[in-house]
Amino acid sequence: MTAAGLGGGPPGRPGTLPVPAPGDLGTVHVVLPGDIDDPAAPSGGNRYDRRICAGLAGAGWTVREHGLPGAWPHPGPNAVRRLTTLLAALPDGATVLVDGLVAVGVPEPLTAHAARLRTVVLAHMVFGDADAALAGAEHAVLTAARAVVTTSRWCRERLISRYGLPPATVHAAPPGADPAAVAPGTPVGTRLLCVAAVAAHKGHDTLVAALTTLTGLDWDCTCVGPLDRDPAFTARLRADAAPLAGRLHLTGPRTGPDLDAAYAAADLLVLASRGESYGMVITEALARGVPVLATDVQGLPEALGRAPDGTRPGLLVPPGDPAALAAALRRWLTDPGLRTTLRRAALGRRATLTGWDRTTAAISGVLASLPAEPALPGGRTVYNSTDEPRKE
Repeated sequence: MTAAGLGGGPPGRPGTLPVPAPGDLGTVHVVLPGDIDDPAAPSGGNRYDRRICAGLAGAGWTVREHGLPGAWPHPGPNAVRRLTTLLAALPDGATVLVDGLVAVGVPEPLTAHAARLRTVVLAHMVFGDADAALAGAEHAVLTAARAVVTTSRWCRERLISRYGLPPATVHAAPPGADPAAVAPGTPVGTRLLCVAAVAAHKGHDTLVAALTTLTGLDWDCTCVGPLDRDPAFTARLRADAAPLAGRLHLTGPRTGPDLDAAYAAADLLVLASRGESYGMVITEALARGVPVLATDVQGLPEALGRAPDGTRPGLLVPPGDPAALAAALRRWLTDPGLRTTLRRAALGRRATLTGWDRTTAAISGVLASLPAEPALPGGRTVYNSTDEPRKE
């Protein structure tokens, strides 16, 4: 890989900070959902958090992880007490990086300690868009935080516009992609792969509806992801997919080598999500040269990106539209020229993907640049164009 490939990347974008020099960067307390390492509950957010914790430690931070149990962002009555106890025990001026699931789930302790702690919220998504009941909590914790890190440029812009956050305090740190061998693919492109928890917002119902109109074509679809997030939805999906028996496979979660094998066997990644802040599975597929068929929604076009020649390494369709998804699948399955073009574009996009080191460096830069002094009562720390702190 060149410097622009998986190990490096382009210059910083608006909302990012300079990378600090290596060395002893101090201590950061990272507050995480308690299931971060549960192999039965894999998610892009958990993988992102785990890579960031490891990366920060490697960059010179002393990382103190604090996993909090609960069904985030609705964790139950003990969550406020747990987080309050944790934050109260931290010294004034401590640097705290809080996963957005936790922050939105229990905003009260975070806002109460905002003046004395240097809190940064790691926002994986815009919760207020997905659940209006969470908008007030999300607004409170984001405006109280010293800085916000988002996992996509789309998410950064959306949070700024929705909550009126100062742009200089919101920083995008998109996920990295690990180097991987190019998937060999098959000439006819019949091996379809979907990697997502089986739930309504991931659009499996749209995918099943589209596939039921394509039974006259040769294809096989493997759906990898947890099956217990919404048992009622999964049961309905199984019933609707009955005519596809033997061709549609709900495997449950896969991790490590088993997940790598699923990508290696795929011809096309299909993601029918109704909303997605970024979509790490897209770049994981592209790292193997596998083209993508995804919905044109939120951060998915950003993750898909373009090859150096400007071509997209996949197709985008409207969310929740089985007919449009079926038409795109039909094109892929019946047009050898299209398959060749998209595979070539996927290989081109593969060469532009950045590694996790760049993601970690962006977040490390945010943490290292936080002002040391407590926030003024009734105010918040913001940054001007030279990244020097001032008070409002």
